Amino acid sequence: MAERPSIESAQDAIDRARTENLLTPRFYTTDFSAMDRLDISSVRAEWDQVMAEYEGDNNHDHFKRDEAFKDEIRELPPALKQEFLDFLVSSLTSEFSGCVLYNEIRKHVSNPDIKQLMTYMARDESRHAGFINSALKDYDLGVDLGALKRTKAYTYFKPKYILYATYLSEKIGYARYITIYRQLERHPELRFHPIFRWFERWCNDEYRHGESFALILRANPQLLAGANKLWIRFFLLAVFATMYVRDHTRVEMHAAMGLDPSSYDREVLRITTEISRQVFPVSLDIENPAFMAGLDRLCALSAQLNAARARGGIKGRLTQAGCAVAGALTFARLYLMRPRTHALPQRIHVAPAW
Repeated sequence: MAERPSIESAQDAIDRARTENLLTPRFYTTDFSAMDRLDISSVRAEWDQVMAEYEGDNNHDHFKRDEAFKDEIRELPPALKQEFLDFLVSSLTSEFSGCVLYNEIRKHVSNPDIKQLMTYMARDESRHAGFINSALKDYDLGVDLGALKRTKAYTYFKPKYILYATYLSEKIGYARYITIYRQLERHPELRFHPIFRWFERWCNDEYRHGESFALILRANPQLLAGANKLWIRFFLLAVFATMYVRDHTRVEMHAAMGLDPSSYDREVLRITTEISRQVFPVSLDIENPAFMAGLDRLCALSAQLNAARARGGIKGRLTQAGCAVAGALTFARLYLMRPRTHALPQRIHVAPAW
């Protein structure tokens, strides 16, 4: 795979955060009036339970560095260091993207339920982003979040797309963090940076965030029916494929934790699928060998495209175009695979099981 430009300075870090491609986190805006019209009255009891958890703010002191944090930072091999820095910048961008979006929704809605949720969500994501940025500052690579907010491009998403994508990103974030945490809990000698000690607390936030959006979806059943099932399938595949391809660009980082990217991602997909079945009436057939073969094909095409981009010239551009077409066709074949359908449970607010 063609190498990304290395991150050596704070300017490199913010440039990486500003990068726009299929694998990088984006900043979003939406239809605030439509968000304001969301009604959660049919799930009031469960909603109040989740809001009480937010109000209790059990994580208010979770994202503070302890005295041992800086002492645990050690010099990393160059390839591992660059993949880890890319991971930190990508994670920071994703967390801060949520913070910006939720703050904007909070400011533009009068619906007390949505305003309350967005206030809590923005609070949590701000803590996460700040904690990651403190880790980048250890390498003198702190990102100016104000400048990032002003200069990064924004993508418009319909409210239902925001709900689907956020629900999935929070649940898959939970599955990723808890899988890494459990692996390093079993093998502490493989914990090459102290930030991984916080992943259990982190994944609990991710799970709760996902539960909030699950309740909104269940309270608005039209978002889970009819043609919207096609959109649910699309976002499931887009989130799964993006994660799979991106993780296969960080082979050194996963190897350092004793993880094989393909096996790790299969476990994350299994957990996320099992959780999302509580909300979505359809799921992808991730057990079908053709599904995983398609994801591997997307990884191979992504590597070829990056190599062609680095090579440049007419041949490089033609190769990029060919890879883009092949990637779109591969994605389409995955999308057209028969999904699994199932009935939804009556109650969805459950404690994490992994």
